[in-house]
Amino acid sequence: MIKTSLVVALLSFSVFGQTLEEFKKEQLGGYQEYKKSQEEAFAAYKKAQMKAFEEYKKEISKVWKDPKLSTKKEWVEYSPDKKTRTDVDFAKEEIIVETIAKSEKEAQQKLKKALAKVVLIDTKRVQESDPLEKKLAKIKKPKGIVDKPVRAEPILAPVIFKSKPTMQNVKKFVNQHVTSKKVEVEKSKVPHANVYRVKVQLPSNTTIKRSKIYEVRVRREAKKQNIPVPLVFAIMHSESSFNPRARSHIPAYGLMQIVPKTAGMDSYNYLYHKKRLVSGRYLYDSTNNITLGSAYLHILYYSYLRKIKNPESRLYCTIAAYNTGAGNIAYAFNRYKSNLTRRQKYKMKYAADDINALTPKEVYAKLMKDLRWDEPKHYLKKVSKRMAIYHKIYGL
Repeated sequence: MIKTSLVVALLSFSVFGQTLEEFKKEQLGGYQEYKKSQEEAFAAYKKAQMKAFEEYKKEISKVWKDPKLSTKKEWVEYSPDKKTRTDVDFAKEEIIVETIAKSEKEAQQKLKKALAKVVLIDTKRVQESDPLEKKLAKIKKPKGIVDKPVRAEPILAPVIFKSKPTMQNVKKFVNQHVTSKKVEVEKSKVPHANVYRVKVQLPSNTTIKRSKIYEVRVRREAKKQNIPVPLVFAIMHSESSFNPRARSHIPAYGLMQIVPKTAGMDSYNYLYHKKRLVSGRYLYDSTNNITLGSAYLHILYYSYLRKIKNPESRLYCTIAAYNTGAGNIAYAFNRYKSNLTRRQKYKMKYAADDINALTPKEVYAKLMKDLRWDEPKHYLKKVSKRMAIYHKIYGL
């Protein structure tokens, strides 16, 4: 459970920038119509993306038995010839480098080159060099979509090396991990070749070190949006384990897993007073991602769930809503009310009085019992526990 001290400060928070009334007005008028047209355009764009993904996966399948692609917690990248890949698992704090080669000598050269690249590469170079991203970049984007280049930011170097690494540092690291004793071998799908693999365990405190890369921006956006710093960190940890290349099937992108047509569009409109969709590339930029993710937490807490009076109860609902949507929070409290239509059960105005009659502990228990799916239940539990951890590290 979240300590009361983490939410007391919320009592004095006011809506930043726009007033609540101004924000609500922004949602009216032509916004819904625009949103619908943009969603239709984005649906076509998403379909084209999925087609490109499937084509790319087929290309990989010709070479690999298990054609991996990036997920929320794993960043997977292939060489241009598809025969070497790196898989950084941020949740397990582990790097797996694999290559298909005809001899161990050839394999060691390729493994060392790939390992050196993955520990040094920054976010800008990833975006520009990744074969899949190059394929996706050729797809025509919907009119009016916000799309900006990803800014350069180190990914693994800060957690592996104590200071900016020299080539000597990198060579020592690579030679330490790519040795005959550590290289695993298995049969390849490619004739007359094997798969050679090395596993490299990242430092045990990698997750916390990765969080520190974003501390300045998290503090800035949390202050702007009047939300607790530990909440933003706990969301980032739970969504991506601080993987800046996180991508889910929805699709959702980046550190805080922003879905362009929902949280992305609502947050961009709230922040910049423009009705725009944002691209995946825009969301792979950590600054953009943290800015929009923090804004969405503000929208949930101060707008969609504003009728919940107790700040701790509202915070629990906000956490669950980030995962499953505010409508499903209302449904958890309205689902057994026979006097409501199915549509009404998803409206917070019919649930607020019941929520306000409960203690925060009872609200938490109700959510854990009556949320429609297990995923948001687990999510609420994880984020709540992680808030306490990040409170110890970063304070309120």
